[in-house]
Amino acid sequence: MNGFFLIILGGLIIALGIFTIRKPTFGWKMNEAWKVKNDSEPSDAYIDMTKFGGLVTIILGSFLLVGGILNLL
Repeated sequence: MNGFFLIILGGLIIALGIFTIRKPTFGWKMNEAWKVKNDSEPSDAYIDMTKFGGLVTIILGSFLLVGGILNLL
């Protein structure tokens, strides 16, 4: 049972990481864009750090996924 949970959790975390890499400005728009009057964009550094965070999230999800698969064996 624990292995299945790790596989599902790993898959969800990988999906979150892929979403973060593909749409790095989504979080900024939800948290910060409403505070600015004019049409504003996040900085390049913010976008790069968000994509890096998505990559780290995918790596973490991969470890959980592999751990769940190995737990089932």
